Amino acid sequence: MIAISRQCDLLGLYRSSYYYSSQRDDSYNLELMRLIDEQFTRTPFYGVPKMNAWLRSVGHPVNHKRVRRLMRKMGLEAIYPKPRLSQSHPEHKIYPYLLKGVTVDRADQVWCADITYIRLLHGFVYLVVVMDWYSRYILSWELSLTLEKEFCVQALESSLWISKPEIFNTDQGAQFTSEEFAGRLQEAGIRISMDGRRRLYDNIFVERLWRTVKYEEVYLHDYQTVREARNGLGRYFHFYDTERLHETLGYRTPHEVYFGTKAVKVPFEGPRV
Repeated sequence: MIAISRQCDLLGLYRSSYYYSSQRDDSYNLELMRLIDEQFTRTPFYGVPKMNAWLRSVGHPVNHKRVRRLMRKMGLEAIYPKPRLSQSHPEHKIYPYLLKGVTVDRADQVWCADITYIRLLHGFVYLVVVMDWYSRYILSWELSLTLEKEFCVQALESSLWISKPEIFNTDQGAQFTSEEFAGRLQEAGIRISMDGRRRLYDNIFVERLWRTVKYEEVYLHDYQTVREARNGLGRYFHFYDTERLHETLGYRTPHEVYFGTKAVKVPFEGPRV
């Protein structure tokens, strides 16, 4: 029998995530969350009343209280059209937004990080990415069953093995304002920038990434397990970085823009362990 610690290592999960489990059967709520996730991706301006009306129109006579509770659980808020998954911590320092009026014209000038919700057949996981703002290159990514800061810190550490930016931009979530995350940036001599509350365009490039990932990968494959999600996202990010042409990059790939050269085509080797 393989020890739980080894199983977590093979899956790339923290043991705290392994022991997390729902306390009741949420099968219908999960179905509703899947529907809400897809509709919100299409119409991020839908708040609780419109989402409730839409669910009723497709045969789910739920009340607004349930819709509000599920949208809060998913971190969805229509006024600010992004998954508000990382909530602020009252004792953590909030850093100013440094990118107003700044022209981002080179790789490693600005990196950003964000978290989104990824649905599974019987649950969901959270995905964090670190992305170079200029080239859209995905430097690192991690999955977790919970919103603990550790998976964000791990993604940061992985990205710093590649290079480091002048400025690192995030939202004001507790994962990013934590001493472990912000302290690591300061230790590396990186300036910290944080989005203003309810500001739509502060981190627009990673918002576009989430929409792309969900339409081009997640919704097409409907992962059943964490392992499937890790494999699928790994293949997709490899494709996104090295093969997917971006109109805004002059029909070049993020890898080509970030490194200044085309990637050597090699097959994806499977999930990291």
